[in-house]
Amino acid sequence: MTGPDPEREASSRGAGRAYQGAFEAVMALLVAAGAGAFADSHLGTGPLLLLLGVLLGFGAFVMRLVRLLGAPGPPAGDEADEERGK
Repeated sequence: MTGPDPEREASSRGAGRAYQGAFEAVMALLVAAGAGAFADSHLGTGPLLLLLGVLLGFGAFVMRLVRLLGAPGPPAGDEADEERGK
């Protein structure tokens, strides 16, 4: 009997993180929109807070997906600074 396949474990772990990230991103959008709708119904502000909630939720959605995809940050050293000798 052999041990667990490391390649399969890595694939499963990556898929699990992807599903978790997607779930969190969608929930951020739904929770923010729901909070906006709830606030609108109690404050009588019409769709204003709902739209604000959707925008905030979408921003959180995008930020989560960017973190999930591992978007590269700024380079470690700026080439222009290196050319100037800094």
